Amino acid sequence: MAERIVLASGSQFRKTMLEAAGVVVDVVPADIDERAVEQTLEGTGASPEDVAQVLAEAKALEVSERQPGRLVLGCDQTLSLGDELFHKPKDMEDARRHLLKLSGRTHQLNSAAVLARNGEALWRDVGIARLTMRKLEPAFIGRHLARVGPMALNSVGAYQIEGEGIQLFEKIEGDHFTIVGLPLLPLLKELRELGAIDG
Repeated sequence: MAERIVLASGSQFRKTMLEAAGVVVDVVPADIDERAVEQTLEGTGASPEDVAQVLAEAKALEVSERQPGRLVLGCDQTLSLGDELFHKPKDMEDARRHLLKLSGRTHQLNSAAVLARNGEALWRDVGIARLTMRKLEPAFIGRHLARVGPMALNSVGAYQIEGEGIQLFEKIEGDHFTIVGLPLLPLLKELRELGAIDG
């Protein structure tokens, strides 16, 4: 019998992805200060992939300590442009700055997943995708953001490739699930190996 997985995230995209794959989830968002966790990594040489994994693990462990015996999935995604780490835009002006900076360049999305039980991490994975944005005119960015509205504030890159944001790109390397925020295929493999889903 399938085990109900605890998703330590309020992300509707991740919940929908898991449910579409047949994974039964209960949503219990983690209560951590992500920026405070990131600050502990400053000066350590941690890569953007490391940051995503540390955040995903912090979420999984925090929730697993509140949900004894349950299998908990923590997730996080970072966007890196070279050594620069992006966070979700605070407002539409911040979203405009994000898109101007990403325009004509290749950035990397790092989607981390960690499974934990009883405050112990059992498995970790980071999926990586590389996305090349076409050269965008500032006026087009303004029109695009006016069309998509506050949805632009829901992702680190200020776009959703599953919507109109796909028009911003000329090349994508990596799977759809990683881009949306979860390395789904490796996760499903591990859930089968743990006996949490039918395999």
